[in-house]
Amino acid sequence: MTMKVPILYEDNHLLFVEKPVNMPVQEDRSGDKDLLTFLKEDLKIRHQKPGNVYLGLVHRLDRPVGGVMVFAKTSKAASRLSDSIRRGTMEKHYLAVVRGKPPKPNDRLEDYLVKDRRNNEVSVADPGRDKARKAVLEYETEGTAKNASLVSIQLHTGRPHQIRVQFASRGCPLYGDQKYGSSVNKPGQQIALWSQTLAVEHPTKKEEVKVHSNPPEEHPWNLW
Repeated sequence: MTMKVPILYEDNHLLFVEKPVNMPVQEDRSGDKDLLTFLKEDLKIRHQKPGNVYLGLVHRLDRPVGGVMVFAKTSKAASRLSDSIRRGTMEKHYLAVVRGKPPKPNDRLEDYLVKDRRNNEVSVADPGRDKARKAVLEYETEGTAKNASLVSIQLHTGRPHQIRVQFASRGCPLYGDQKYGSSVNKPGQQIALWSQTLAVEHPTKKEEVKVHSNPPEEHPWNLW
């Protein structure tokens, strides 16, 4: 089976793609084909480039998550994209299906998160705890059906597992999330989290590039 990765936008500096679900962004212990390697090989073939192809990884999505990602095709673009992430000016919107209903129809969630690297788990912690990092998002509930809710999320910080942990800590884990919602999700269910929109300032043109991707027409997304 040949893997296909849809290209959503491309120019000399930027490459936006739709990351397939369950594909690691970069090489990991699984040894499965990763997105960064795949795209480098694809660029080499499509643009008939000799030698190594430069492609900068500036942000990540968890392996089970699909949707828009941006890669830098030049070191200048990588530097400027990384700087925009540090300054919080890269606009990131997600869609998620959560179990039940969020406590409020829309809200701003602020927590401090700590990562247990050994178990690859993140938890909410007291602000003063060592290595606790602030996590902020805003959400709006778009609809509710069959004891699940569709929420649109603007992510202000990009902490590991942030969306999953912040919603789980409020009693509404993401649909299909085995790690943070094992009491309500069954093994084998696909996590319902999708990177829907990314907006960045172009590294040389200084104009906004905004790219969208919609989740697949399948359960639970097709409840709405």
